[in-house]
Amino acid sequence: MHHDSVHAPKPSLTEVLFGWFLRLVSVICFWFALNYWAMLIGFSHGGAGRFDLLSPEWRAAATALAVVYPVAAIGLWLLVSWGPVVWVVAAATELAMDKFYPGIFGPRPLLVLLHGAVAVTFVLFRAALLYQRLRQARKVRVDSP
Repeated sequence: MHHDSVHAPKPSLTEVLFGWFLRLVSVICFWFALNYWAMLIGFSHGGAGRFDLLSPEWRAAATALAVVYPVAAIGLWLLVSWGPVVWVVAAATELAMDKFYPGIFGPRPLLVLLHGAVAVTFVLFRAALLYQRLRQARKVRVDSP
């Protein structure tokens, strides 16, 4: 008797590790989102970061990041293609805050290092997955010499 269902290929170790990496970044994004929301509602920083007490620059940045980070976290957790794109928007916003406006937002070198490490790891995973797919496609061809 033949099975009518199509068997999906088993994911490689690299694909599984990449999924776990994206979910770890998702948890970190959710943590950042909680921090921004806690600041905006006055729960952290001794209430000094409450929305009505912030400068207009901080209001715009913190509000945008409080919305973008949870969206990035959901996209990364679900392993959808737009998740890393939204994370890049959030990370680029924070990098711009750090590099272009350090007088307003203050320097945060650890945050820059974290975003850089995540970006480099993401690119390395994508390169490894591309190499795997190219190697597998070359192996499958029957007309190659």
